[in-house]
Amino acid sequence: MQRFIDGWHSPSLGKHMEIVTYGHYGFGLLLLPTAAADYLEYERFQLIDAISHHINSGKVKVFSINSINSESWLHPDMFPHHKAMKHQSFNHYVFTEVIPYIKNSTSNETPIIVAGASLGALHSANLFFRRPDLFDGVLAMSGDYDLTTYTKGFWNDDVYFNSPIHYLGNMHDHHQLELMRRSDHIHILTGSGAYESPESARAFSRLLDHKSIPHELDIWGPDMTHDWPTWRAMLPNYLETRF
Repeated sequence: MQRFIDGWHSPSLGKHMEIVTYGHYGFGLLLLPTAAADYLEYERFQLIDAISHHINSGKVKVFSINSINSESWLHPDMFPHHKAMKHQSFNHYVFTEVIPYIKNSTSNETPIIVAGASLGALHSANLFFRRPDLFDGVLAMSGDYDLTTYTKGFWNDDVYFNSPIHYLGNMHDHHQLELMRRSDHIHILTGSGAYESPESARAFSRLLDHKSIPHELDIWGPDMTHDWPTWRAMLPNYLETRF
């Protein structure tokens, strides 16, 4: 498997940010880490190995980036307003730096699907629904799509506009909604086992139904817990059967 580590000083974040690429061809799959993890998390927990067949066959080219959650919502001492600002800077980094990097590594016509597990699922969904002109779909595993779960009671416009369960219900921009409705790849997955939140996935699915946004809600069984064995089962299955 081709594996290439790169990075640059991000103007959006004011720090060096790494990115790792797996594969040589295929649609782009942008992975966002869980919680406060780094760009190699999916490799360390064998998820890259689990999808290696699809990478080596040229079906998918995978890009994985760092999170900055430890510098935003998961930082124990930062003022909430600064956490929100940092989150917005991360969005800007993805939109204006990571997406052009992926396009330069593939082509302008190559589809890009954004994916993640746990907190990475929330961020993945948010990135897609904020900018459906940049992404062709989202694959969100075991997510809670309400950002206030992580904000400890803090609420402002930056929270609202990064919490899909809140802003999507009030979105009436026809062009944006039509871009979402054209996607064949809005996949909301969750297990039903320990520490999973299938009710969050159901609530988000009901909102998407209300907005007439086609999607797939897939709730796996009680043996699927909020942990890596679940995600190592989900992602290969979806690459095999949906793409």
